[in-house]
Amino acid sequence: MPTLVLIRHGQSVWNLENRFTGWWDVDLTRQGEIEAKAAGELMAAKGLDFDFCFTSLQTRAIKTLNLALEAMGRLWLPVEKDWRLNERHYGGLTGLDKAATAARHGAEQVKIWRRSFDIPPPPQQPGGPYDVTGDRRYAGIAIPSAESLKDTIGRVLPYWEARIAPELKAGRRVVISAHGNSLRALVKHLSGIPDDEIPTIEIPTGEPIVYELAHDLTATDRYYLYER
Repeated sequence: MPTLVLIRHGQSVWNLENRFTGWWDVDLTRQGEIEAKAAGELMAAKGLDFDFCFTSLQTRAIKTLNLALEAMGRLWLPVEKDWRLNERHYGGLTGLDKAATAARHGAEQVKIWRRSFDIPPPPQQPGGPYDVTGDRRYAGIAIPSAESLKDTIGRVLPYWEARIAPELKAGRRVVISAHGNSLRALVKHLSGIPDDEIPTIEIPTGEPIVYELAHDLTATDRYYLYER
């Protein structure tokens, strides 16, 4: 039966600083590196192995995957990187301190921007300090100015159907290292979570989520490797 493992990247610099990150490329903290390595060690100890790996174009997810695979002795596995697994684009909130933003706009408004299903944050203005339109990795991509969770799902699921699902249907074991919202999109799809519930689902950093799947890729089980 196909096995799928989802891993949110380890703690990033902006996770630690409590800033909205989105598409901006930040590195892992030392704690994030420890989380990634520990995830790999745990997966190996639990007897998990993989045939193919997917990740985003963002350093924190790529490094998490590499550190986990290194701990498993599997750095040689094939990896596909794609922007559609990137974090949700936080638009004009990118780079802002979350607590300071709540103090300025009100906690309820910030909660709507962060946790509503289909309301995006304010758009990012072109030419700002966190504008990635000039980033070579996104050449030819229509970069959003902001995304809701619904928007993020709209780009993640077609990629799932086109690239990830065929690997699983062929019997390959797959690991995906990505981000809180791109993984939330997959969890919603695989577990059939309603629109109004999925924004409340937390995806902890560095903790592997295992999906046992039937041959048609319906989920028969979902669990964390760490005891919760």
